[in-house]
Amino acid sequence: MAERNKAATAKVENGGTVRIAAVGDLHVREDAQASCRDLFGEVSHEADVLVLTGDLTNLGKPREAEILAEDLRACAIPVVAVLGNHDYESGAVEDVAHILRQAGVHLLDGQTTEIKDVGFVGVKGFIGGFGSRMLGSFGEPAIKAMVAESVSESMRLENAMRQVRTERTLVVLHYAPVVETVAGEPLEIFPFLGSSRLAETIDRFKVSAVVHGHAHRGVYEGRTPGGAPVYNVAMHVAKPTGRPYALLEI
Repeated sequence: MAERNKAATAKVENGGTVRIAAVGDLHVREDAQASCRDLFGEVSHEADVLVLTGDLTNLGKPREAEILAEDLRACAIPVVAVLGNHDYESGAVEDVAHILRQAGVHLLDGQTTEIKDVGFVGVKGFIGGFGSRMLGSFGEPAIKAMVAESVSESMRLENAMRQVRTERTLVVLHYAPVVETVAGEPLEIFPFLGSSRLAETIDRFKVSAVVHGHAHRGVYEGRTPGGAPVYNVAMHVAKPTGRPYALLEI
């Protein structure tokens, strides 16, 4: 961790532009057929901070997290991340989180961290749909529980945003806050890809940019109703870099 922070200090002076590499949906598998090591090594030369937007593992298994942690040894810059729905699959999310934090990852779950004068705020987010067609808290208890979880994630994001003291802020999510960046996915699953409640929260604050994953067939760029730029950085989404990761300057 100390080596990564030293690298960031050497590359960026306080107050200068920070280059952020962002990618999501790595889906690291237990059989380790593909390694992220080369990707992380490349990113270390291109950016000052690496941001991972969830679905870091494929099935939320501790061994998958250990493989990712091993690959992250090739990354010489600070790493900020949130978890995604796949990281919860095996019921071992606390073990997964512990392994990643032990590897030096700034794993955010309703918290904020500051790196080189940029505030990074992260939550997983949740489902619920977008705009006037968001799921409402009405009817069966199961529906109300889903809406309550969506509202809770938005409130946790708001509480974290209130802790930011930097002029520049990057919001890190797994689920999408706007419908624009999930375009290309089947219409039937739009409500399961994110929620406008996240965008409503974001627009209460000054935000430099928002990154998310989850929508593998979505599009790269959109905006919140308040104008904050939103980037879908899921690994398989085409990006201006031509690489699996996006490069943002903040």
